[in-house]
Amino acid sequence: MRFAKKYYCLMGMVGGMITALVAVGRAADGSPASPPMAVHVSPDGVQRAEVTLDSYAYTPNHLVVERGKPVELTLSSITIITPHNFLIHEPSSGLRVEQDVGAGKTVMVRFVPTEPGRFVFFCDKRLWPMASHRDKGMEGILEVK
Repeated sequence: MRFAKKYYCLMGMVGGMITALVAVGRAADGSPASPPMAVHVSPDGVQRAEVTLDSYAYTPNHLVVERGKPVELTLSSITIITPHNFLIHEPSSGLRVEQDVGAGKTVMVRFVPTEPGRFVFFCDKRLWPMASHRDKGMEGILEVK
């Protein structure tokens, strides 16, 4: 009987902690849409932009680029503990980008979009049992003209 009480008390505390973590995660959900940012072509023909990765958000989260010209994104994570990534999976356009960005790190990713359209980029990282960063609103639009 004594063991059962301790077991149920412990399970109640664990359940409460999980509920609190989920509630905190849900409070941070979503990232407001930023206005489209036109990425200009530099004299060397490369379209360069800086993107900040924060808690469940990309800034800017809507980039407009030209097709057929290289895109170079500098991805800077300003989180202290949480790693992120930058993913685009668009098989119909031949566009596939996968870049991990460690907490507090800056990396560069380069690709050439060949098809026009609006493509979603997102972070699929997650801490079990919480929702993925994408589910919390960490996504954006790459618009190719």
